[in-house]
Amino acid sequence: MARIDIAERWTASEADAWRGAPAEETPPVAPLEKPRRLVFVLLLRAASHLYERLARRQTLAAAFAEERAHGHFLLFVPVFLGAGAALWFSAESDPSPYALILLACAALWPALRLRHREGLVALAAGGAFLIPLGMLLAAAETARLGTIILDAPVTTEVRGRVLSRESDDRGAIRYRIALETTREPTLKRAPGVVTLLARSRHEPIAIGGGIAGRARLGPPSGPALAGLNDFTFDAYFAGTGAVGYFYRAPTAVAVDEPGLDDRIRQRIAAWRNNLTEHIRGRIGGDAGAIAAALVTAEQRAIGEDTVEALRQAGLAHVLAISGLNMVLAAGTFLVGARMLMALIPGFAERYPTKKFAAGGALVMVTLYILVSGGAISAVRSWIMICVMLIAVLFGRAAISLRNVAISAILILLVTPSAVTNPGFQMSYAATLGLVAGYAAWRERPVQRESRGGPFALFGGAAGRFFGGLILSLLIGGFATLIYSIGHFHRIPACGLAGNLLAMPLISVIVMPFGLIAVLLMPFGLDAIPFAIMGKGIEWMIMLSTWVASWKGEVVTGRIPEIAFLLIGIGGGLVCLLRTRLRHAGTLLVVFGILVACWPGGGTRPEILVSEDGRLVAILLGEKAAVNRASPPDFIYAQWRRALRLDGLMKPEIRKTDGLAVEAKNAEPTNKVRQKRPRRKADRQKAKAAMAAALDAARIRTGFICETKAFCAAVSPSGWRIVALEDLAFLGTACDGRISSSCRWQSGWRLAAQVRASSRFDI
Repeated sequence: MARIDIAERWTASEADAWRGAPAEETPPVAPLEKPRRLVFVLLLRAASHLYERLARRQTLAAAFAEERAHGHFLLFVPVFLGAGAALWFSAESDPSPYALILLACAALWPALRLRHREGLVALAAGGAFLIPLGMLLAAAETARLGTIILDAPVTTEVRGRVLSRESDDRGAIRYRIALETTREPTLKRAPGVVTLLARSRHEPIAIGGGIAGRARLGPPSGPALAGLNDFTFDAYFAGTGAVGYFYRAPTAVAVDEPGLDDRIRQRIAAWRNNLTEHIRGRIGGDAGAIAAALVTAEQRAIGEDTVEALRQAGLAHVLAISGLNMVLAAGTFLVGARMLMALIPGFAERYPTKKFAAGGALVMVTLYILVSGGAISAVRSWIMICVMLIAVLFGRAAISLRNVAISAILILLVTPSAVTNPGFQMSYAATLGLVAGYAAWRERPVQRESRGGPFALFGGAAGRFFGGLILSLLIGGFATLIYSIGHFHRIPACGLAGNLLAMPLISVIVMPFGLIAVLLMPFGLDAIPFAIMGKGIEWMIMLSTWVASWKGEVVTGRIPEIAFLLIGIGGGLVCLLRTRLRHAGTLLVVFGILVACWPGGGTRPEILVSEDGRLVAILLGEKAAVNRASPPDFIYAQWRRALRLDGLMKPEIRKTDGLAVEAKNAEPTNKVRQKRPRRKADRQKAKAAMAAALDAARIRTGFICETKAFCAAVSPSGWRIVALEDLAFLGTACDGRISSSCRWQSGWRLAAQVRASSRFDI
């Protein structure tokens, strides 16, 4: 395990001499600065021209009146609720619930009095009530869950009950366990639910059965960089208090009978697991794993190369149970049921077959959500589909922004933490864009043309299909573009081509035959439909691999948070409003792009340290010098995309004999198991080797590593860094000749003198 020792800085003259440049020298202009300035000027002129046009057009009062006449103020209810929840979760300390209750009560009366008024004042009054309400909902969810997060890694004997399990492509099984007891040592503040990976071959333990074994537990990972995705936050609201692995194959043990709610959840989890294994048995390889993911959302068995190919081809969204899957499943059932009922003589004339089919589709999508794991995108899609099908049952319009708003309100009332989830944001952004685009297309002026022959009819149908597909892909791609940049810092440039090639396969072959296979499964007639589905998925994998070979991924890097907010809010206003008020959103988008393209950007950190201290990197321009020959891809890939790193400088490995000798009396003397240094450093040799490594690092500009001992480097501004692989060299690293002062930080297990500076991102 790596530790780090950051000692005193060099003087400015030493650092300048090491860099080979005078201190007063002006840095060269970045290559992208001039294009950014040009984009900035053009966008500023466009915003000014747009403002002048708006000033001469419809008055604000008339525009607000038209928006209220169309009922569009309802659409802002989830916006204000989500804004309140986001404010709660982004606050440095929890606001007082009593103050929020008083604020909401004070704003309730004006909101009720002004609810029938037009204008910005009425909208602001509603927001003044709904934003504190959203904050209270976030506080209630946080208090209701009360997930206990493990604060430090520990090795202990665990015993609990299996809640669910998933297998990966290498045969390892990941168990989600309701923890009951721990021993050797006994945890005083044990988490309620843990996720443990068992790599050893063993008979899978049944869902609901008892499981026991010695395991290594650790807290969920935090963000790789400040502002990136915090997996601890996600784990808290998922109820997972720790993650880890078994040292050996776990054993099955007897446990107490769970309650009724737990038995129902276990039965559903067992159905899901059995369905997953059945599909993988019918369709082998990655095609079978993807088929199972489309039905049950279990993706761990898909190979990493296949997942990366799908991601670079813009098809990663297919793996998540979302609106695409729900719409295709419900639409296939709806059309198929109506066609079957139309075959019965006289049935369609006497009975409302459309409503019967909608009722059956409602039952089908409900069963679908039960076996799909209940992800945010799946729940959102299920609520949307249910609202649409219920609208069909009552003879109302199925596709509308009201349905989108109702589904968002229901999700935020139950799980307001979903507003911080990238999947939630991208899902609703795509849905808003598609529904708003559909409404604009439906209301466009249409010119009737004379019909041609049968070839014109075929060409028109094919043209409408592919035209609608391309338009949907463009709208969905542009609607989610800012979220791809803001959360993942990359854009699949070939995503349009990948979706255009693969979506006909998914829409016509994969999802319809998958639904038919699941419906025929109770009768044992699912082999042929699953075979056709598998063949379609194999073609999809082949196409995605081909598109991914074009190397069209664009790494964007981090953008300022204010730019992300401006573009996201502006895009939402463009979709929610129908009058010229929507151009206020256009202005916000333009200003957001201006901020994102502003020359210079923010300051980059100089030294990066991973959360556990194992990986340390020094930024040298567009390259990163690291202390490990093979840095973990999970951390380094996030650094590379967020900071737009182009190259990796691996350390120089040395092996000096005699740096350490076997330590005496290494056995622990107390009852608690503790790890002590297995070796004792030879102070003279270790000091000489460390000093030589620092001197060499001053010239080489990278890490110099002694095998199984330490790695040393010097940052561009003069920080001397020693990352320890063996704790026996801690005293040497803290020696006055190496470091003028040294501080031990037990939380990260770092030996460091860390000063408050923007150079560090830990």
